[in-house]
Amino acid sequence: MTTGPSLLRGSESLADSGRTDRLAALERVWRRFDDPQALLARGGRVAEISPTHYKVRGLSGIARLGDIVEQRGKAGARRGEIVKIGSDEVVIAPFERSADAGIGDAVFRRGPLAVTPHVSWRGRAIDALTRPIDGGLPLIRSNATDVTHGATPGALSRQRVGTGFLTGVRVIDIFAPLCFGQRLGIFAGSGVGKSTLLAMLAGAEAFDTVVVALIGERGREVREFLEDTIGAESMAKTIAVVATSDESAMMRRRAPDTAMCVAEHFRDQGHRVLLVLDSITRFAHALREVATGTGEPPVARGYPASVFTDLPKLLERAGPGAEGKGSITAIISVLVDGDDHNDPVADSVRGILDGHVVLDRALAEQGRYPPVNPLSSISRLADKAWSPEQRVLVTKLKSMIARFEDTRDIRLLGAYQSGADAELDNAVRQVPLIYDALTQSPRDRASADPFADLARHLKGKLNGDQGN
Repeated sequence: MTTGPSLLRGSESLADSGRTDRLAALERVWRRFDDPQALLARGGRVAEISPTHYKVRGLSGIARLGDIVEQRGKAGARRGEIVKIGSDEVVIAPFERSADAGIGDAVFRRGPLAVTPHVSWRGRAIDALTRPIDGGLPLIRSNATDVTHGATPGALSRQRVGTGFLTGVRVIDIFAPLCFGQRLGIFAGSGVGKSTLLAMLAGAEAFDTVVVALIGERGREVREFLEDTIGAESMAKTIAVVATSDESAMMRRRAPDTAMCVAEHFRDQGHRVLLVLDSITRFAHALREVATGTGEPPVARGYPASVFTDLPKLLERAGPGAEGKGSITAIISVLVDGDDHNDPVADSVRGILDGHVVLDRALAEQGRYPPVNPLSSISRLADKAWSPEQRVLVTKLKSMIARFEDTRDIRLLGAYQSGADAELDNAVRQVPLIYDALTQSPRDRASADPFADLARHLKGKLNGDQGN
């Protein structure tokens, strides 16, 4: 008769297990309906449509600038962003074509966009809304509660910048050296070699993670840039955020913010992050298109005032992190319109960054690559990267190059006579050799010691000339 109590205890345990399962199921149901968004979705209706925006009535009471909305119509569900809020209606800039919207379509607020990077994103290409575009597996996402968006470290809580690194590009490592956490601008007109130089810099071995943001690029060049120019080895630690020139202004406007959020995530994990953004000018163009669509008046060559407010908001997020965190070293390309280096965007960005490298079209036409003008290029943190001896040497090199360039017209006219000026004779003899030593292509080996490479080149050429 010992089986009776055992059976009773077994039936009690089964009953307890059933009650636990039912309670767990009830808790799941309760949590589902406890979410106001799941229980009731409050929305509005499309009231007016333009080529770049549409207006919605019924969302003004709950809308916030930057919130994502979902518009449902005959073409399916489409997303957009709230860019202006009025008392009766809000203005939406769509991520797809606004022509897909129809009068009366339902629009629901979805809250701010959550960018939740994961270490598995390295080696992947995504769009501005963090959707994979490389045909790979779905992205693994971090817990949204562990991610901070747009959190710029306080001015006095940031680490100090003071550790230099080598990019492998001789002309930059000698004349405009960089430090971890620096923000450098590459200023160039179209077709001068800006993207090629950026790809060379993206291959620097000093970084744990690289984030590349391609804004307004030609669609056919994206794959070539990632696969051929950057290469498979560097791409393994690279996350590419892409918004091509044919995409909407909102996608081009959102992509740099997405790239910065990804960089901030890895910075907070302690990584040394390199952020390459090509180009900030096309980002400014997207800002202009969105702002003028909401009625903002232009103040400088067609750019509304909000453009010059949004540029520092983005760029200031890069730099050294707080104590105990990593850093974001930002290399930003600036496409100067009409080769005018004083256009409003270039002038504004130059004042925000920690240095600028100028690519000269005349040097590119001479076949000198990268066509960096060493006299116009400045790194505001160079003194932290140079040794005292290197600082003295670079000062002499710049003086020699300046003397050579200032007398170019005189020498072309035949007014130069050897022996009349010893310093000019030295410049005429050595500067062409310096230019030759600084020439470098993406296929060349990265320079591990640029000053030693320059010295060996000069010594070899001068000894060869004396031997002849």
